[in-house]
Amino acid sequence: MKRKLTAELWDKMHYLFRDFNDRMVHVELNYDFIPDIDALKTVIICAFEKAPVLHSKFVDKKISTHWEVMPYDIDEVLTVEYPENLQEAVESFLTQYIPPESHIQMKFALFIKDGKSTLCMIENHMCMDGGDLKYFLQAFCENYTSYVENGISPIEFRTGSRAYTDVYSGFSGTEAGVAKRLFKNINARDDHKFPLTKDSIRDSSFIARKKFNEDILAKLKTKGKELGATINEMLLTAYFYSVYELAGFPESDQLMISSAIDLRRHMDNVEDKGFTNHTAWMQCSIPQRGRDIFETVQYVVRSSNRFKKDKFMGLYGLPLLNFGYSILPHAASEEIIKIGYSNPYMAMSNIGVLNGKQLALCGHEPIDAFMSGAVKYKPFVLLTATTYKNVITLSMCVRGNDKDKEIVSKFFDLMEKNINTLIGE
Repeated sequence: MKRKLTAELWDKMHYLFRDFNDRMVHVELNYDFIPDIDALKTVIICAFEKAPVLHSKFVDKKISTHWEVMPYDIDEVLTVEYPENLQEAVESFLTQYIPPESHIQMKFALFIKDGKSTLCMIENHMCMDGGDLKYFLQAFCENYTSYVENGISPIEFRTGSRAYTDVYSGFSGTEAGVAKRLFKNINARDDHKFPLTKDSIRDSSFIARKKFNEDILAKLKTKGKELGATINEMLLTAYFYSVYELAGFPESDQLMISSAIDLRRHMDNVEDKGFTNHTAWMQCSIPQRGRDIFETVQYVVRSSNRFKKDKFMGLYGLPLLNFGYSILPHAASEEIIKIGYSNPYMAMSNIGVLNGKQLALCGHEPIDAFMSGAVKYKPFVLLTATTYKNVITLSMCVRGNDKDKEIVSKFFDLMEKNINTLIGE
């Protein structure tokens, strides 16, 4: 008899997002040594057995949906290559797409060149978000080290509930009752779009990146403290200001960029939960560009603070989504939800700090580490930020063409200019 897993609320929502992005989350870890390939395979197998959703296919019967646990071949999950052109090999792997009906929802590649290695990973966002993927990477690396150095079975991976209702676990009974009645959808609509070219069947996926050295991060922290702004708000400010310039929006236009919120802030005992999604969006809106970028900071901080003061930040509309998926056949639910759901044209996800010690394999910390969100389909864009060894990497994954690459490159140049203005460079 086939083993089935429940399709949770966020699984279904990210499945619905197939119209907006490819749902892949991307990871690249560069090491100064070559790890044991058989040990990597063993750790992957143990991780997959502890989290069976990673080797399951998503079944959409139109009436209902579920995951079906499938057999798999470890050599399909992990490929090992010795490329002539490392950058091309990495880009090719990271921009591939795993269909939800695939037997596996996560893939690894180990690229070996000149005595060093690059470990890459892609996974279906339906299975877990960036918050849980960061934990997965940490557990993966710790299990590898314990297995290779001490022969300890690499099975120390979290298991447990994947239900969206876990977000209420940190509230009192009364507060949880209030949160579960927040049916109102507070998402607003904004028709301003990032100025990419028109969608084309000839478009292909690419990942654009921009690094900012550790001096920039230190100065952003110092200036942010002076302005009463977090790093996230400083990056959002530069994002706003750069888009006004790039797209030529009138300075008087109101503009909105959505920023990812980790809903685990509301949870109790995250450690006993399974891999899943607990991410929502905070809509940061500014009334106009501002006379200068420092006025823009004030607008961003003011908008963010309105959300931060709300005990139930990020929880609005969840009961409505659950209700929509519960009362109708799945296909009908999707059509109804699409009518009421406003997918942001422009968004930012600050995945945060990647910890070198936690990503070490047998004492070898990554030389460089990188993580990014999904490849967006035009006109939608997502700016992702990660920090490793005090170096901020901004990335944007787009399905586009060479002209779009030029546009994103110009955007990153504007981000650099505006960040330098913020910190007084």
